[in-house]
Amino acid sequence: MEVVLLHGLLLLLPLATLLLYRYNATFHYFCKVAFFNCWIVAVSTLLSPFAALWGRSVENMKLLRAAIRPLKYFYGIKIQVQGSEHLNIKGPYVIVCNHQASLDLIGIVEIIPDHCVPIVKKELMYMGTVGWACWLSGMIFIDRHKREDAINVISQTARTMQREKLRVLIFPEGTRNQDKSMLPFKRGAFHLAVQAQVPIFPIVISPYREFFSSKDKKFTSGTCTIRILPKVETQGLSPKDVPELTETVRQTMADALAEMSTNHGGDQGAEQPPLPRCPGAGAGRGTGSLEREGDTTGTRY
Repeated sequence: MEVVLLHGLLLLLPLATLLLYRYNATFHYFCKVAFFNCWIVAVSTLLSPFAALWGRSVENMKLLRAAIRPLKYFYGIKIQVQGSEHLNIKGPYVIVCNHQASLDLIGIVEIIPDHCVPIVKKELMYMGTVGWACWLSGMIFIDRHKREDAINVISQTARTMQREKLRVLIFPEGTRNQDKSMLPFKRGAFHLAVQAQVPIFPIVISPYREFFSSKDKKFTSGTCTIRILPKVETQGLSPKDVPELTETVRQTMADALAEMSTNHGGDQGAEQPPLPRCPGAGAGRGTGSLEREGDTTGTRY
């Protein structure tokens, strides 16, 4: 009799799980988040041995991008990219992007160009096979709590960008932020761009709140719009121009985010707001219009 009851309970367990997944929003949310994390760990574990054959190389980022792309289909997330033509230039540059959640990875892999790596917090290096995969992919680790170390990493990265024509992605808010407005930007990305004398590409990801919210435990399908803005030149700028450069880029990205929030993801043909000219940049240089596991850094000097 007890065996029969046990078998009956085991048969009911999958049914109960399916019913909870379908009708309980919180359970649905945690199942999707757990699947996301398990997917990242699984692909890191499976791909790391193959990446190790080539050694530590930015080219291994292509493996990670290919492995993360299927997630948008599993979750029913449609990605709309505006202004992708702006990234069709040769040479090194810095990408700055707003950071809402780990879900940003799904959008980032759609637009991150070849020979581009993110700067991430050093703690990520110690997350088992995930950290190993990040290291093998050439990601740059920075200790946000040690100012001198962070400055040295920025200086070394600037030299590497010039020597190897490397592109670098940074989340200048420094942490996840699902609010309607952007957090103050840390200046590390802008010091890097000025030291390397390379342009900055601001990128804005539309708010997820219509389909994802860690606060409300909501995770459904939806549309995410990514707006890539024209480059901001830094040639001729010096470290003393960094504070104003930082605030200029932040304000324009914040304006774009507010517009995209109002338009619920924005119209693909929407006009992009002009980016104010940064004092110090020479005449004729582009000012243009506006165009990530775990928290990443934008170290403030």
